Amino acid sequence: MGKVTGFMEFERVDETYEAPVKRLHHYKEFVAALTDEEAKVQGARCMDCGIPFCNSGCPVNNIIPDFNDLVFHNDWKNALDVLQSTNNFPEFTGRICPAPCEAACTLGINRAPVGIKSIEHAIIDKGWESGWVKPQPSKTKTGKKVAVVGGGPAGMAAAQQLARVGHDVTVFEKNDRIGGLLRYGIPDFKMEKWLIDRRVEQMEAEGVKFETGVFVGKEAIGAEVKNYSTKTVSPDQLMKDFDAVVITGGAEQPRDLPVPGRELAGVHYALEFLIPQNKENAGDFKNEIRATDKHVVVIGGGDTGSDCVGTSNRHGATKITQFELLPQPPEEENKPLVWPYWPTKLRTSSSHEEGCDRDWSVGTKRFEGKNGKVEKLIGVRLEWKDGKMAEVPNSEFEIKADLVLLAMGFVSPVQQVLNAFGVEKDARGNAKATVDGQNAYQTNVSKVFAAGDMRRGQSLVVWAIREGRQCAQAVDEYLMGSSVLPR
Repeated sequence: MGKVTGFMEFERVDETYEAPVKRLHHYKEFVAALTDEEAKVQGARCMDCGIPFCNSGCPVNNIIPDFNDLVFHNDWKNALDVLQSTNNFPEFTGRICPAPCEAACTLGINRAPVGIKSIEHAIIDKGWESGWVKPQPSKTKTGKKVAVVGGGPAGMAAAQQLARVGHDVTVFEKNDRIGGLLRYGIPDFKMEKWLIDRRVEQMEAEGVKFETGVFVGKEAIGAEVKNYSTKTVSPDQLMKDFDAVVITGGAEQPRDLPVPGRELAGVHYALEFLIPQNKENAGDFKNEIRATDKHVVVIGGGDTGSDCVGTSNRHGATKITQFELLPQPPEEENKPLVWPYWPTKLRTSSSHEEGCDRDWSVGTKRFEGKNGKVEKLIGVRLEWKDGKMAEVPNSEFEIKADLVLLAMGFVSPVQQVLNAFGVEKDARGNAKATVDGQNAYQTNVSKVFAAGDMRRGQSLVVWAIREGRQCAQAVDEYLMGSSVLPR
């Protein structure tokens, strides 16, 4: 514990944002990381409590009190080593993770929690700037070959861990670049994609091979899931060529809204809007779905909806309205009731602050328009009782809508991939596999493992990294009889 009374002396200092009037004119990141001195002071606020709930609140179990203390003592190199011992990609989580560790912080019971996420961000950025983050190739080779299907954060984490213990790893990704939903679903203004490219270069130096534009399956997937592959490989071929196969695709099957008028032009899934924008930013092609000078309605109040709001603001939308089916959550959580668990409370993102009208307990009845183009949304007020919703009588209303973006979450991974492998599925359409025991992460198909969204469904990037790491340990143990990889 660096400073015994630090949590009483110092207040929380958050990372600062570039002003909306400036950041709306570009797609670059606009968050300024803490200075070394600011990070030191924030590290001093850590209580080093007897039971660090932050550690268990973090899906990858970051050793948070230790790196906080090391930052306080200006020992940045060892702080980086501690951070990297549990997290393959802290520059991803330090930017886009919602920080469940902070919700579990003991100091957060009656004061602002320690700014763990901002400290993590500062550590990894300093590590890269100082040249401390280097490839870690294995000194010996096992002769075992592993195929990883899906190049998102779960697949990247699994591949990196397996390569570092000497396996020959090939990652197959259906899109033209590695990163999965991390690259294509998250706007550049939240995380610039050169950060992924830098990690890919590191992993290539560690021996990982990447095959992009390759779809692994037998039948074509639906148009609602973007597929930029130019080549198809059968699961049978992978099973023949590799000693183990890890399927780690994202939960890309979007939830639809089957109401009258859904077929009108101008009504799109969120990723139909976000993916082309990211590809446009990468110089691939022009995003044809524009919010410029339009009345935009975003349906869905989560992170994907927020990303649609931020992107629409940068397009220059006339007005943006975001609807949520559920009631408006309280501005402050009931900490004695929920701590150290993730609380339900009103969360306002940087995109909302840039301009957006938000409304809750709203259902969509239908879309209306002319000449096949959407012009308005007909909604209705909802009331919730005992967890059940009902329409409020005589509460229908209409709102102008030139562009409607459906951001209501994702129901499952791509079913065609699971079907092609013959993998047994759970009730939600995810690959069925346990996370504990002798057969952890193994599916019902011999030598086929599943991790990340493919196994647990739609989730956070930090959960994807956790599952990728744990799955790698299970695969290594399966191949070698034992494993030195951390669980």
